Amino acid sequence: MEQLLSLEFSIFAMMGVGFLIGKIGLAGKETRRAVTDLVLYVILPCNIFHSFLGEHPGIGGGDYLAILLVSAGGQMLCLAYGKIAFPRESADRRCSLAFAMICSNAGFLGNAITEGLYGPVGMMLTSIYLIPQRIMMWSEGLAIYSGVSDKRATLKKVFTHPCILACLLGLGVMASGVTLPAFLLNPIQSIGRCNTPLIMMMIGMILCEVDLKRMVDKTILWFTLHRLVLMPLAVYLICLALPLHPTVRGVSVLLSAMPAGTITTMLAAKYDRDPAFAARLVVFTTLCSIPAILLWSLLLSIG
Repeated sequence: MEQLLSLEFSIFAMMGVGFLIGKIGLAGKETRRAVTDLVLYVILPCNIFHSFLGEHPGIGGGDYLAILLVSAGGQMLCLAYGKIAFPRESADRRCSLAFAMICSNAGFLGNAITEGLYGPVGMMLTSIYLIPQRIMMWSEGLAIYSGVSDKRATLKKVFTHPCILACLLGLGVMASGVTLPAFLLNPIQSIGRCNTPLIMMMIGMILCEVDLKRMVDKTILWFTLHRLVLMPLAVYLICLALPLHPTVRGVSVLLSAMPAGTITTMLAAKYDRDPAFAARLVVFTTLCSIPAILLWSLLLSIG
């Protein structure tokens, strides 16, 4: 409990710093975009790769396969559910609602949360969990907006993504038993340690631009309930029924309780599918995700 509360306090503090940075104008949209690219293409891959190099007592190949299968099953559930859950919405809104159901912010916020709670093993399991989501995002997810799906382009996007490459490389090094020299290991570790502070400050910068009076409608509230409560509840009940390692169960549930992915807004803007609604969807679920993650973490610590 003490560790959890300490983590939550740290998260709010780092988000608060980002909020202030945004409010006083130290970082605009271009700066945020540059920092996001830095995290996704440099810092996060270093963190993922380093997470595979330590000792992980009690975690083995069966656990890697288990979390991969849980993630794949969750993605199929989200895909089917997202297509039928909001039949009365406009076509443009349905695109963002369906996409945001399968593409959460697990690859950004989720990494910081699971690493904070479970350490390097949490980061390692998260990187494996995210493989099905990244495949789904660039295949069925993109087809939701564009109406077409290019399998060759999907494979290229997935297997050239720095985070996927870092995961595969980390698995290879871990399996081989090779010990990296300090002059390589130390810089990778140092760069990776920037991951959580930068992510939390970035979220704080985004939240500083929120106009709460125009943020919420019934559809967004309903989606938030599904994304942050009902979906992780389904994953939690399924995981309880399976003989899973507690860390595998915890990581799976927490990552299923992540808010809508920020790429939802980008794709809605690209295909002119009511980007303002998509932006409100992303920001409101992000705001609500912090207390939701705290409650799910408490439940997991008890169970």
